[in-house]
Amino acid sequence: MAVRIENEQGTIIIDPEVISTIAGYSALKSYGIVGMASKNTKEGIFELLKLDFISKGIVVNIEDDIITIDLNVILEYGMQIEVVAQNIVDNVKYNIKNLTGLEVEHVNVIVQGVRIDQ
Repeated sequence: MAVRIENEQGTIIIDPEVISTIAGYSALKSYGIVGMASKNTKEGIFELLKLDFISKGIVVNIEDDIITIDLNVILEYGMQIEVVAQNIVDNVKYNIKNLTGLEVEHVNVIVQGVRIDQ
């Protein structure tokens, strides 16, 4: 369901895919994140998504103008998960508010994996 914003000039409709894209790029700018994850439902395997497909790891729910975003992420090994997750939440909320004027009620960070570089 798209978000409708009414003003004196007319109506602005923002598709959830736009919110998803902003959320994904905002998350990727956060320190400690490797990328977005997508679940292979047949095998229960999570894979790292390429930049063009980051929205596949994001779920945007809009009900009664309340926006909830679920982000499936893969983090770097050695990072404090709570700190990285809070940074992601702050970046996503700030950028969506700054670019669309919309307030995000909840950002849920689901850590699907940790990548160890050797």
